[in-house]
Amino acid sequence: MDDGLFETPGVAARTGGGSLNANTHASAPLAVRMRPRTLDELVGQGQLRAPGSPLRRLVEGDQSMSLLLWGPPGTGKTTIAAIVSQQTDRRFVEVSAVSAGVKEVRAAIDAARAELAGGGRETVLFVDEVHRFSKAQQDALLPGVENRWVTLIAATTENPFFSVISPLLSRSLLLRLESLTDDDIRTVLAQAVADDRGLGGRVRVDDEALEHLVRLAGGDARRSLTYLEAAAGAATSQGSDVVDLATAETAVDQAAVRYDRQGDQHYDVTSAFIKSVRGSDADAALHYLARMIEAGEDPRFIARRLMILASEDVGLADPTALQTAVAAAQTVQLIGMPEAQLTLAHATIALAVAPKSNAVTTAIGAAIADVRAGKIGPVPAHLRDAHYSGAKKLGHGARYKYSHDEPFGIAEQQYAPDVVADAEYYKPTSLGAEAAVKDRWERVRRLIRGKRG
Repeated sequence: MDDGLFETPGVAARTGGGSLNANTHASAPLAVRMRPRTLDELVGQGQLRAPGSPLRRLVEGDQSMSLLLWGPPGTGKTTIAAIVSQQTDRRFVEVSAVSAGVKEVRAAIDAARAELAGGGRETVLFVDEVHRFSKAQQDALLPGVENRWVTLIAATTENPFFSVISPLLSRSLLLRLESLTDDDIRTVLAQAVADDRGLGGRVRVDDEALEHLVRLAGGDARRSLTYLEAAAGAATSQGSDVVDLATAETAVDQAAVRYDRQGDQHYDVTSAFIKSVRGSDADAALHYLARMIEAGEDPRFIARRLMILASEDVGLADPTALQTAVAAAQTVQLIGMPEAQLTLAHATIALAVAPKSNAVTTAIGAAIADVRAGKIGPVPAHLRDAHYSGAKKLGHGARYKYSHDEPFGIAEQQYAPDVVADAEYYKPTSLGAEAAVKDRWERVRRLIRGKRG
């Protein structure tokens, strides 16, 4: 769940002046105590905080407008909902899409409607992980949104165009949140160290420890604060006011991997990872995957590399490889770390043990090379568009053979321009499933080109 700080089953209402921070106390988690109270305190998301932006107009103009917040975990979706509630002095009510049903949704909206009817305040209804709601549950939100009984703020890590019903999407302002950068995370940590709501300057974090915490956070502000709190607690228990690398390592129970994501180590480890998968060594690939994970590498970067490799090095030797890689990338986006490490390992092993072929890579490379060399002849007349007046007079479409009318669904005719009519770009291997592709493609190519032998 985004910001994972308010996981009350069903419905949870907070009415303390609309603020989620009003009831925090010294023993509350650091991430709770350091939750931004205004848009200006929010780190990152500059595109949403800019003067005149829809979000700023909503907050400062106290407008009634429903929001749909789409972004990775830990980027501030729950925080934005809290800021809207606090700065507009609205009641804050949360509905968990994990545990609430239609009954709970309707109860929350009915309570908000009754509050308004009694002359009370408006309500911010926050729905975390709205993509987990069924269509019926999302439909239950519509009356409250349409009648403005609530200001709906729904959060999702999934593409809302696929996971949110159209009526709700069309009635909400969609705001896209970006992953926090390493500099953003450093700012979050620095504020928590200095601010009286946080550590109040009672401990200092040295540079190596700070970079370790930044790497482990992986762009997730909440996670960075959780790790900082653990490290600071460990230092204090040892009678020290300095968090060093060893203390940070011990506190978060992970070894610091010497790995500069902007330097040679990043490229070397990534290169070794790809080459190990290409070389079918699943064990070595898992080792490099583990190093990247422990160094805080962006899991989406790893997933993108696997998608490229699926086409570049496996291709049609295993047609399911790309499907596996794409599914892994989507899953990584949906669930985030640390659970996504299982998905990355799954895809890594699957691609490593798959039969290999670079025939797709060499095929497109050869075709592009010909195009760049100027081999760009005119499209054969029988293949040109014939769906407009006068096309027939130009001979467009004449003598075109409709493949479905021919034996085996394959017509003998020229498809490529004359300059590359005899080109053979795709040369399948005999490895894995591509062996069957090779046999069929060679027979099809002969039929198309009239070479019956």
